[in-house]
Amino acid sequence: MTTEAASANAIPADVLTRLKAIVGPGGYYDDPKDIAPLCVSWRDNWVGTTPLVLRPASTAEVAEIVRACAEARVPIVPQGGNTGVTGAGQPHPTGTEVLVSTARLKRIRNLDPLNDTITVEAGVILADIQKAAAAADRLFPLSLAAEGSCQIGGNLATNAGGTQVLRYGNARALVLGLEVVLPDGRIWDGLRALRKDNTGYDLKQLFIGSEGTLGIITAAVLRLLPKPTASETALVAVAGPAGAVKLLGAMRKALGEQVTAFELLGRSCIDLVLTKGHGHDDPFGKVHSWYVLMEVTGQGSPGSLADPVTDALAAAMETGLVTDAVIAGSGEKARRLWAMREHLPEAQKHAGTSIKHDVSVPLSAIPEFIARIDAALAKAYPGIRMVTFGHVGDGNLHVNPLGPPGWDDTRFKAETAPINRIVHDIVNELGGSISAEHGLGRLRMLENERYKSGVELDLMRTLKRALDPDNLMNPGKMLRL
Repeated sequence: MTTEAASANAIPADVLTRLKAIVGPGGYYDDPKDIAPLCVSWRDNWVGTTPLVLRPASTAEVAEIVRACAEARVPIVPQGGNTGVTGAGQPHPTGTEVLVSTARLKRIRNLDPLNDTITVEAGVILADIQKAAAAADRLFPLSLAAEGSCQIGGNLATNAGGTQVLRYGNARALVLGLEVVLPDGRIWDGLRALRKDNTGYDLKQLFIGSEGTLGIITAAVLRLLPKPTASETALVAVAGPAGAVKLLGAMRKALGEQVTAFELLGRSCIDLVLTKGHGHDDPFGKVHSWYVLMEVTGQGSPGSLADPVTDALAAAMETGLVTDAVIAGSGEKARRLWAMREHLPEAQKHAGTSIKHDVSVPLSAIPEFIARIDAALAKAYPGIRMVTFGHVGDGNLHVNPLGPPGWDDTRFKAETAPINRIVHDIVNELGGSISAEHGLGRLRMLENERYKSGVELDLMRTLKRALDPDNLMNPGKMLRL
């Protein structure tokens, strides 16, 4: 959009004044210095602008904001902790949208240990939910690298995944009820703390994963689980991805649903972490090509899983699935092993520009997928440095290649589209998804049209038009109308 066009569609001053009055002093930012950080993503440089950031302190204020914007035909961009990576939480550069932050919706409304539920507002930090659950001797298992700053509303709007999906499922599996402000300003109170409710469509599922395009999640009832009392972590060397998939089957056969996390790491990932600080040491005396970081948790006494895990890994070593293994003998050693995984995104960022992919394929297709993308990208870009890791337990891999030696960032970034095409075409051929846990936002919106069927896209557009006929809720994200 040209500067003249953006100016012609600028939000009228009287509308901005009305919106400020709804939230009152302290409930908005209109100084460009305060606004700017919220208009920039923490990764991949999604940048936009807005004349006003609204910070409502209650669901009623959110509803009044949305009603006012609907009447004035002003688009809204909902934003949680601004930790997303697809551009869904940033306004466009036109300055014609207002940004609605859920940061002040931060109450824990209820914790019911007998029902194993916690009811929280959208702006509660994920780590704070985990702490509240732990204080009640319960577990809220959603866990991801940004948990110290991401908000639960954003986690639900993107159907966040993380490291424990293998055992507990995505965010979607942890929600019993929602409260949502609809695009016309009405409030849907679906905060039911029920496991069974067959009284019609499961409406909450419309909004989980919708990236703010169908409404603003303002509160949620979340499932809690028994807090594990025994835990073992192991870093295991395997011959390759095929061995990792077979090892997962062997561990689940031996240990059942106690296998909580199962992360695949290529050697390049270990090398990046070792060379980028944080005091990490190579856990093994020799270099291996592939590793699995595994966590097993249960309800027994502390240490009660040590022998079962040791026995299961020993049996796998006898069959050749495991070539070496380190079992953490203490909580601190386990934290150090997990820190290597958690520091990987930062280490990769320091290594230079990488072209990132968040994809999923059936578990049985993981070895073929990795072999094919490695071969295809090496052929197209000799010397390309593959950085592949992810949640092999649920088929979600992050394929983030770095440029060949001697390539600067600008040259490699220019290859983003053809590299995406290579990776995503193979994903599609194997029955996978081009976005496993990050969402579509602006990053994958148009690519999604290449891989979704016409029927699926029509159904998505029908839902969008039914709930948001004026396309005011996070327009231009996830779905093109």
